[in-house]
Amino acid sequence: MNKDYVVKDSVELQQLLGEPKEMVKQKVVKNLDEMMINFIQRSPLIFIASCGQNGLPDISPKGDAPGFVQVNQDGALLIPERPGNKLMFGFNNILENNRVGLIFVIPDTRETLRVKGKATLSRDPNWLQALAEQGKPALLCTHVEVAECFFHCGKAMIRSQLWKTESWGADEQLMVRHFANKNDIDQQKIETTLEQSYEHNLY
Repeated sequence: MNKDYVVKDSVELQQLLGEPKEMVKQKVVKNLDEMMINFIQRSPLIFIASCGQNGLPDISPKGDAPGFVQVNQDGALLIPERPGNKLMFGFNNILENNRVGLIFVIPDTRETLRVKGKATLSRDPNWLQALAEQGKPALLCTHVEVAECFFHCGKAMIRSQLWKTESWGADEQLMVRHFANKNDIDQQKIETTLEQSYEHNLY
């Protein structure tokens, strides 16, 4: 990297990208409003960003039926945990540093909802049962006290053509191929194991 071109401060950054319009600044609020709550109720997919004491950030996707993330009476988010890979990078980050960022996505909708706040991990049985799916309570609940939220414009979705099916490629089973090549294991065996997990261990 040529250090002559490294951006060194916020002044230089603003000179490069410009200053946001006043209307854009005003869209950032401290509490979820009715439209935001409705967006959350329609969202089947979110991404949670966290960062632990080692300074390495992590982003974890969470998905389920629309409305799987609930908003309680205090305006906080309740996010259920379902069976996964048990690596728990994001959860361990939250235990070390409770600041998180979230992006809520709705298919075929260009805009997204961004939320920042303080996260706490809870095993409250009442919450876990309230977040149950297919008769099975959540394994864990991530409670997020909202500090800042706003709708993000759709330029990234438009540029990426994410919701245009004609731009999609075929499912290449990249994770399966990568794992098989790295560990010298038969790819078909991994595919079978993964598909069985998808079929029988989603909840």
